[in-house]
Amino acid sequence: MKVTIYHNPRCGKSREALRILSEKEPDIEIVEYLKTPPSKEDILKILELTKVAAKDLIRTNEAEFKDNYKGKDLDEEGWIDALVKFPKLLQRPIVLTDVSGIVARPPELVNEIV
Repeated sequence: MKVTIYHNPRCGKSREALRILSEKEPDIEIVEYLKTPPSKEDILKILELTKVAAKDLIRTNEAEFKDNYKGKDLDEEGWIDALVKFPKLLQRPIVLTDVSGIVARPPELVNEIV
């Protein structure tokens, strides 16, 4: 089974999720999404596998959200575009397999997917 984690090494929850994953899965694709931002196609795949709305992947405590989107009611496409434009807004960590995905908050949720 292929496992991918959208990871921010500066985030404690992301580091903990990666640690838990590493104990269970030897082959993990690590995507440091701030260094390699997800494309629109990547975001669509995340949404498909996690089965959540784009707005639910938005980190509302980030300055980019407060400066550009606070108080706005965007449609799905608008939130997807926001995630592409400002990858820092993406919730973390996100763990995907070939058939499902989760936002691993708390990190122990990775146990449900692997």
